Amino acid sequence: MDYAFDAPPVDRELLDFAVRLAGRAGQLSARRFFSDDWHSRLKEDGTEVTEIDVAVEELMRDELSRRMPDDGIFGEEAGSTGGLSGRRWIIDPINGTTYFTHRVPLFSNDLAYEDEHGPAIGVINMPLSQQMIAAGRGLGCWVLPGPDPDLPSGRRAQVTERTNLGGARTLMHNPAGWPEELLCALHRRVLLMPSTGMIAALVTGRVDAGVIAGPPMGYEDVAPMPVIVTEAGGRVTDLDGASVLEGDMSVLITNGRLHDEFLQLVNGLPHSRDYRALDDGE
Repeated sequence: MDYAFDAPPVDRELLDFAVRLAGRAGQLSARRFFSDDWHSRLKEDGTEVTEIDVAVEELMRDELSRRMPDDGIFGEEAGSTGGLSGRRWIIDPINGTTYFTHRVPLFSNDLAYEDEHGPAIGVINMPLSQQMIAAGRGLGCWVLPGPDPDLPSGRRAQVTERTNLGGARTLMHNPAGWPEELLCALHRRVLLMPSTGMIAALVTGRVDAGVIAGPPMGYEDVAPMPVIVTEAGGRVTDLDGASVLEGDMSVLITNGRLHDEFLQLVNGLPHSRDYRALDDGE
């Protein structure tokens, strides 16, 4: 499912609603971040979850069910709820739970919306840095500051205009899971830096590109990306050039001008390291 450039703009009121809902999720998660009354546990897939993940998703689900009762919902913690409209909301209540549990203020509250034309709304809220990135199809991408963000307070987001791949500022996510071939190929050509908020950094022009490899992302992780990146003037695919929503859940985001050259650089390279080859004794 790709971003449809010829689709009609999404309703501005719907984007306003998504911004407010993500803001409420951020306020709840920020309050609980500084408290000591929660615990984490491992899910069946080995990833962490906290009571706050569940509480934030419940808050968002309850409001979506009340305001949009015919829409479907997919959330990281509670799975899918069917709808009648053919439209769907995707929730990642706390993207970066490991950061959250280790008291590192780099988590976000993510929300996406898909209609009959495809990706329509993407919101990434970073409550502890008091910055939200919100985009609607045909409405642009916006950076919204403060503890209670809204669209009128925002400024337009825009990617860089860099056209030279050599030395391009490139964020890397989860490099511990990268294969040596991918890491070396990129290291030889671009300036690799650790990610502390890849999407926000790209659409505000602080970097030129970002790469996510290693263990695959979940659908809820990538769902906001097509609208946000495209509306800011960039491009997003997986590392093979396929739709990021239908590919192998690796991610390449760029300012658009560098995208094809990045794809050529990583063409044919593995996207995840072979953990079976590791020897704990070495």
